[in-house]
Amino acid sequence: MQEREQQLVEALADMREDEALALARAMLEGGVDPLRVLELCRAGMEIVGRRFEQGEYFLPELILGGEMLEAIGALAKPLIAQAPGGPAKKRGRVLIGTVHGDLHDIGKNIVTFMLDINGYDVRDLGIDVPAATFIDAVREFQPAVIGLSGFLTLAFDSMRDTVQAIETAGLREGRKIMIGGGQVDEAVRAHTRADAFGGNAMAAVALCRQWIGA
Repeated sequence: MQEREQQLVEALADMREDEALALARAMLEGGVDPLRVLELCRAGMEIVGRRFEQGEYFLPELILGGEMLEAIGALAKPLIAQAPGGPAKKRGRVLIGTVHGDLHDIGKNIVTFMLDINGYDVRDLGIDVPAATFIDAVREFQPAVIGLSGFLTLAFDSMRDTVQAIETAGLREGRKIMIGGGQVDEAVRAHTRADAFGGNAMAAVALCRQWIGA
């Protein structure tokens, strides 16, 4: 990782908001691929998430991290939309939310952002979302893909319960369910009975392309 890239990751992780925004702006104006800048943001936010999990950071830091990500995303998104081919037509509907008991939204927000710029119609239910809310939204929004996000290990049971509730409501057939979060792996996918897991935002985009179409 180049020195300037490392500086951006560290500025984000250390909550140095002005420095992070200045670095991101300079990189974007200097022609750095906006998707690369967003990948660096993801790396910085992963550190923020780990520090929260370890008790070093608290909710205010998570909120500030989300605000920094949103500000950098606002700079990057127009540049991505101007890329060859321009913004894609909407390809399909994706419903996403952080499951009940988990307040993390940084990773979810990155996934939502990347799905949006890749042409998917995304509805974000936010954080700490009960299974019943997912069910109501599936009935109303009729998504092709449902994304369940969670960073804490306690979220894994909530993911499983949400998948079960969707099945019990008769709403799983014809839809795919993906999960994601800091510690999600194949064992967690099997536990939740989701169709697949994504290790990062681009993996989530790739799954939607596979399921809905490129």
